[in-house]
Amino acid sequence: MIVLRKMRPRDVLLVGATGLRARPTRAVLSALGIAIGIAAMVSVVGISASSAADLDRKLAALGTNLLTVGPGRTMFGDDAYLPDESVAMIGRIGPVRQVAATGAVPDTKAYRNDRIPAAETGGLSVRAAGLTLPGTVGASLRSGVWLNAATARYPATVLGAEAATRLGIGRVGVNVLLGGRTFTVVGILEPVPLASELDSAVLIGWPVAHDLLGFDGHPTTVYTRADDAQVTAVQAVLAATANPSAPNEVEVSRPSDALAAREATDQTFTALLLGLGAVALLVGGIGVANTMVISVLERRSEIGLRRSLGATRGQIRTQFVAESLLLSLLGGIGGGVLGAVVTSGYAVLQGWPAVVPVWVLAGGVGATVLIGALAGLYPAVRASRLSPTEALANV
Repeated sequence: MIVLRKMRPRDVLLVGATGLRARPTRAVLSALGIAIGIAAMVSVVGISASSAADLDRKLAALGTNLLTVGPGRTMFGDDAYLPDESVAMIGRIGPVRQVAATGAVPDTKAYRNDRIPAAETGGLSVRAAGLTLPGTVGASLRSGVWLNAATARYPATVLGAEAATRLGIGRVGVNVLLGGRTFTVVGILEPVPLASELDSAVLIGWPVAHDLLGFDGHPTTVYTRADDAQVTAVQAVLAATANPSAPNEVEVSRPSDALAAREATDQTFTALLLGLGAVALLVGGIGVANTMVISVLERRSEIGLRRSLGATRGQIRTQFVAESLLLSLLGGIGGGVLGAVVTSGYAVLQGWPAVVPVWVLAGGVGATVLIGALAGLYPAVRASRLSPTEALANV
């Protein structure tokens, strides 16, 4: 009689693979459950990481050193205002490199022409703008030119991206009505991520706003660029510098913080999706366990024959655990590849850099190994407890 006493690692793998090859359809379907769970986890984390990388790239291009200053409320709850000289005073702060302002022109509406009903304002705001505004906020022109020292004194305007859309204007050289006055469009802006309020604004020169539309000259938003290393220090003194007599009536913000908050919201959503991926992974693990239990029932004769030839209970357990591990590993690798493909495809469609963190791939494979071991443990123990006579009695 042949007696099997010891199985080398290579023998374990061969025996485990043979068991899977004998039932390929069942093995593939069981591995698919694991693959779906791993693919879900990898793609969720990968898409989130790709989105974060795109946000970081945009922030790096736009700069995170932009600060905005605006009027808040008085102690009595009334609207405060910034002094006329606040822009000049902020410009004297040492680490400040660029400063520009806009001022809301009150009681002034923008219309495409005089045939538009007065109530249909389109939610647009008319603002006086400083000449250095585009460079300070990182704005670029879609068409036309920005205001200069000459056009700022005449009825010329530059439209924000959304303002141009709402007014139905796609080119420069056409006229619009601002406060009943005719202004010529000389430029149209691209969207401004760090100053989105400019997208729905109709921008005119500071002098012409004062001369034709009754602008009081008070800035409503001051945009400031500071040295990267000094942003926090500048932020701390901006309120007192803009309005020394009432710094508590000044609001200071950092637009890039809003984008960071949006990313934090996305991360919360990602955690929810990861939970769903974990549930899918658990379902796949149950499928593997079910497959192995059925395999034990169907292979009782094989188990009995091996035990008759001298295979120990430990070797039987090792055989079935190895099959379960190989089945789960197959699903894990397939799921990792599928998740990476989904992430890359979605990132390409969105114009993002494709990022698949190595840790999520390694963690996915590690999870499959753990699930495989747990899923195969009970069937393996059950198989090892079959005595040769009991197993062969059902042949």
